[in-house]
Amino acid sequence: MANYFAIFLVVMTAVTGLIWLIDAIFFAPERKAMALEERRAVLGDDTITKLEGEEADPHLPMLVDNAKQFFPIFALVMVFRSFLYEPFQIPSGSMMPTLLVGDFILVEKFSYGIKDPVFRTKLIETGEPSRGDVVVFKFPEDPSVDYIKRVVGLPGDRVVYKDKKLFITPACEQRPCPQTAIAQEEVGKTDFIGRLNGRLVEYKETLGENTTGILKDPNERDAISRYEPKQPGTAYNEWLVPEDHYFVMGDNRDNSEDGRFWGFVPEQNLVGNAVLIWVSFEFERQPEDFMPTWVPSGIRFERSGSIQ
Repeated sequence: MANYFAIFLVVMTAVTGLIWLIDAIFFAPERKAMALEERRAVLGDDTITKLEGEEADPHLPMLVDNAKQFFPIFALVMVFRSFLYEPFQIPSGSMMPTLLVGDFILVEKFSYGIKDPVFRTKLIETGEPSRGDVVVFKFPEDPSVDYIKRVVGLPGDRVVYKDKKLFITPACEQRPCPQTAIAQEEVGKTDFIGRLNGRLVEYKETLGENTTGILKDPNERDAISRYEPKQPGTAYNEWLVPEDHYFVMGDNRDNSEDGRFWGFVPEQNLVGNAVLIWVSFEFERQPEDFMPTWVPSGIRFERSGSIQ
């Protein structure tokens, strides 16, 4: 849907702008000349050489008038959404506790390059993802769907997920490259409930310069039989990140369909860096309630702010 909306904005901006331009070049001068002659005939004053304000084009067609009104709006929204910031809604709990269902976020579109809004060709280099960034990207198996996860592995990294702990071997010149165990500190049980009805446990994890909360379900076992892709020379729980690709994971580690199960995110699939929660709604209505379940039941004001 997001990609279709981007195409819609581009098309409408082009159509309204083209209508306005064609009219201004070919038809508006003739209409204004006719209006001027009508004014002279009514007033009987040959000294009138031009008309001001709204009287300058009293016969402006409705189509052109609408194009003039809507073109600035479409153009402004397209520029803001395509090149600066785009709003997204969090639909699932795969990024808890960092992001909750009902969070509305802003994604910085220019963080990883300026791209055209339709074909997503990179026009200007502006930066690359850092380890720990929360990124929105086009799902590699279905680019019409937007996913949000945290960057764990950078190009050239060797990532190991063992006993629900991360180990990363960054690309280096020396051999063998030293492996780093990602620091984790247990915070305690939370009020979040896992798929097996047990309380999830929160940990503080440090990835790069980011220290964030992650969740683990002590009742869930690693789904190692589903891990992909099986690369030559790697173990079942090990991934070697290819060039121009990234390895991502959800913060809700036992309830996230992420890179462990479908592989890597190509650089060209990156949409941007999630930087801000601008509003957060609660959706706690029951099916039997009078109001529809999609109507918010409350606002979590305390959640507004930057995303870590």
